[in-house]
Amino acid sequence: MIPNLNIVPFVSVDHMMKLVLKIGVERFLSDLAAYIEEDFRRWPVFDKTPRVASHSADGVIELMPTSDNRNYGFKYVNGHPKNTREGRQTVTAFGVLSDVATGYPVLMTEMTILTALRTAATSAVAAKALAPRGASCMAIIGNGAQSEFQALAFKALLGIRELRLYDIDPDATAKCARNLAGLGFAITTCHSAQEAVEGAHIITTVTADKQYATILTDNMVGAGVHINAVGGDCPGKTELHRDILLRSDIFVEYPPQTRIEGEIQQLPADYPVTELWQVLTGAAVGRRDARQITLFDSVGFATEDFSALRYVRDQLQGTGLYQELDMLADPDEPRDLFGMLLRAASPPGAVAA
Repeated sequence: MIPNLNIVPFVSVDHMMKLVLKIGVERFLSDLAAYIEEDFRRWPVFDKTPRVASHSADGVIELMPTSDNRNYGFKYVNGHPKNTREGRQTVTAFGVLSDVATGYPVLMTEMTILTALRTAATSAVAAKALAPRGASCMAIIGNGAQSEFQALAFKALLGIRELRLYDIDPDATAKCARNLAGLGFAITTCHSAQEAVEGAHIITTVTADKQYATILTDNMVGAGVHINAVGGDCPGKTELHRDILLRSDIFVEYPPQTRIEGEIQQLPADYPVTELWQVLTGAAVGRRDARQITLFDSVGFATEDFSALRYVRDQLQGTGLYQELDMLADPDEPRDLFGMLLRAASPPGAVAA
């Protein structure tokens, strides 16, 4: 893609938006989902560790690393719900993909938009295996920055056509409905979470406040639904009443991380859960019958970001939608880094006084 191995392609926010629109949002989500599913299917080859988190009273800053022994990737990401009151994003992120053989970065990119896309794509990958057959209606409770991406991913991968939207902020619901207008959905704006879940085959919860909350109570969840629980993603933050968990078959990305951050932090440390990669490889059963309640306790895991970095890298060739970063020192003699510094003071061809 870039002949000079010491130049690193950087995808800015502007270039990421242009890349997504060039490919098409739904196709981007579908193709990205295929990369995510591929990497889940080869789960055993990855280095795995819970993300490294630094919590404060205002939010959290995290590093999410992983490697498949050919490439290494990490994401820097924050979560600060109070930011919206100051006109800032709750979540911002960037990521790097590197070649394990040399340690050289091969891609650096914004991941604020890319994280929204990969989160939605991962939700849809899980739902393909867990949602009731023929699901066509989804409730989305929490209509902030992630909601439209979730809707489009479920449309692209599962054929969802009916949306029931609710947020405690009516302006957020109006924004979501406005953004999705004309994109193939029948949209109902609702006045309560209870109203939103009526008739829904899939319930997506994707709220932002980092505290214990009860977005869904047990009486709101009927037999046969799939719950896509996205918002609970750090210690002390949940969205579902504990009784819902006890009635559901629970599926997770990486148990050591989800038990700290997910809905299952409300349950004993040995409570049985099934890992998503096992379902996708056929090693475990997903949905068994029409009355089963399935719950994807999604907190986001590093392999999903790794998949997103791989996908973006593979799409860049010939697009020109990146900048060339001169971020790797390249002295003529690899051991003479200081000499390279000295020569920078005397450009080639300069005549000494």
